[in-house]
Amino acid sequence: MNYQKFIIKQNIQPVNAFEYLYKNFLPTIANHSYLVDWNKVNENRFKYEILLNILNTLLNLDEISFKNNFFTLVQRYPEIVEVFPILLATREKELEFIDENSINLNLEKYSFIKPYILNNDIVEHYYSFFEKTGLKYLFCFSKLTNLVDYVFGVEVGLNSNARKNRTGSLMEATVSTYLNLFCQHNSQYSYIEQATQKRIYELFGYKIDIDKNRRRFDFALFNKKSSKLYLIEVNFYSCGGSKLKATAGEYQYLNDFLKLQNIEFIWITDGKGWLTALNSLEETFYHNDYVINLDMVKNGILDTICLD
Repeated sequence: MNYQKFIIKQNIQPVNAFEYLYKNFLPTIANHSYLVDWNKVNENRFKYEILLNILNTLLNLDEISFKNNFFTLVQRYPEIVEVFPILLATREKELEFIDENSINLNLEKYSFIKPYILNNDIVEHYYSFFEKTGLKYLFCFSKLTNLVDYVFGVEVGLNSNARKNRTGSLMEATVSTYLNLFCQHNSQYSYIEQATQKRIYELFGYKIDIDKNRRRFDFALFNKKSSKLYLIEVNFYSCGGSKLKATAGEYQYLNDFLKLQNIEFIWITDGKGWLTALNSLEETFYHNDYVINLDMVKNGILDTICLD
């Protein structure tokens, strides 16, 4: 830990610095758009709308009429197979299933890319998919009236499952806001997001060594006057898990690797999940120079790190 001046400014004794870190973790990074990204939901629904309206003609038919019309529709509009997966709440373009009628664990494979060659056997294969997955029941017996509305609901559900990914995006967006303000007040600084070795060199003229071919830092902050580079990783953990300990260990190594190149490494992490792995976090806190949270960023720790 290398920001004693900031700790003292907060009226905290340096010996209590780690306690200050974890006692100010946020319970959530979620904003009001966290639960559902409505723009994405609508975008996905509109993408399927025409094909879903074609399939609407199969709703509430008796089983014989359904099969006859299914064959006709697939042969006339083979692109409708592209929307079959979303009816089962998946975006996979290929699916494999074990044939439940086979003791040999035979696999049945389905492709949902528009077929350019169609025959009765291929259409029969798709019809079998409808029967075995229960989609036939959905069409014939559920009294569903509009597949566009149905898929809208499916999209809301799938979108809610993406919340874990949104947590990382929200954390990055929050830190980006503070970095932007910092650079506005300190014109000698500029920053980039998703900083690769190549982008850092192209934009800052700074050559760095990397430990992994695809290493990408969440942010790179650069002082144009002093040619000082700060590489920043951010994450938020709302719950515990083995990943926390692994991340803490990795960032000790990364801190040392970058320090040998005279590069400062800043780890901004937050979330109550860390309360389940405080030992791992504390070890990294005292090993690395800069392990900080959002409360510290809000209170101006970037000034202490980069300007003092």
